[in-house]
Amino acid sequence: MAGSNEAGKADALQPHGAGTLRLSRPVLLLLVIVVLFAALVALYGFDATAQATVNGLVAGGYLGLGAIGLSLILGILKLVNFAHGDLLVAGAYFTILFGWLGLPLVVAMLFAMIATAALAVLTEKVVWQPLRQAGAGTLQLFLSAIGLALVLRFGIQFFAGSQVRTLGADIVSSITIGPIHLGTLQAVALVTGLVVMAVVGLALRFTGIGKEMRAFADNRALAEVSGINTRRIIDVTWAASGFLAALAGILYAVAIGSFNPNFGVTLLLSLFAATVLGGIGNAYGALIGGLVIGLSQEWSTLLLNARWKPAVGFALLILMLLLMPQGIFGKARRRS
Repeated sequence: MAGSNEAGKADALQPHGAGTLRLSRPVLLLLVIVVLFAALVALYGFDATAQATVNGLVAGGYLGLGAIGLSLILGILKLVNFAHGDLLVAGAYFTILFGWLGLPLVVAMLFAMIATAALAVLTEKVVWQPLRQAGAGTLQLFLSAIGLALVLRFGIQFFAGSQVRTLGADIVSSITIGPIHLGTLQAVALVTGLVVMAVVGLALRFTGIGKEMRAFADNRALAEVSGINTRRIIDVTWAASGFLAALAGILYAVAIGSFNPNFGVTLLLSLFAATVLGGIGNAYGALIGGLVIGLSQEWSTLLLNARWKPAVGFALLILMLLLMPQGIFGKARRRS
C-alpha cells in the first residue's frame, strides 16, 4: 500500500498527455489570472491595469460575500433563492432606517445586518418551512422564491420610496497609493470584504457549527442520525445567509455611493454566476467565484464600455464551465 501511494504521488507530478502536468483547477485558474494580468499590463500599462484590479477586488468583495450566503442556502437546503438579492437591498435600507433613528453609521450597519439576518430567518419560518412540510416541488419553490423577491422589493419601495439614496457617509475623501486612486470608503469595503470572507472560510472549516453545516450539506439523513440538530442548522444557515447578504449590500452601497431598491436584482445574476463558477453549493468556491467575476468585469473596462461588464462576466463563466464543468471547487459525480 505504501509503495502504491508513493507511485500515485509520483504519477501526479509526471507529465500527462502531450507533455503537460495535471494541475488542480484552482492552480490552473490562478495561472490564467496571472497570465491575463501580465497581458493587460503589456497592452494597457501597469497603472491602468492595477487600478482596474483594485476596483475588481472591491467588486469581488461584495459579490463574494453575497455569493457565500446564496451558496449556503443552495448547498444545505437545495433551494435556489431568487429573493437573495433583495436581502442585500434590505441590509442597505435597514442601515438608513437605523441611521434615521439616531444611531452612528457603524452601529446602524451592525444593527442592519442583525435585522436582515432576522428577516431571513422569518422567511424560513413563514414561507420555506411550511412549503417543505407541504411537500412542495421544485417548481413551487422556484415560483415562491420569485414571489418573495417581489414582495421584499416592492415592500422596500412602499416604505422607503424608489428614489436614489445614499448612506450619508463621506464619499469625497480618497487614498492614493502610487498609481492607484481609491475612495476611502472603497478601501474600507475592500478590506472588510476580504477579511470577512477569510473569517467565514475559516469558520466553516474549523468551528463546530461550520463542520455540522458541511455535514448537513453532504448528507442530511446521515447528519440527523449522527445527532446533529438539523433544525438549528437550518436556522443558523438562514441567519448567516441574511447577515452576509446585508453586509454585501452595505459594502455595495459604500463602494458605489448611491443606490435604489432595484440594485439587488441587478447583482443577483452576478451572484449566481459566482456561485456556479465556484462550484454549486460550495461556500469556498463562492468566495473565489465572486473575486473572479469582480476582476473579470473590471478588467473588461480596459477593452470595452463599462456597460458591457455583466456580459463579459457571463462570457467568462461560460468559457470556464466549458473547461471546468463542475466549477472551481466542485466535485465530479462518480458512476457506480
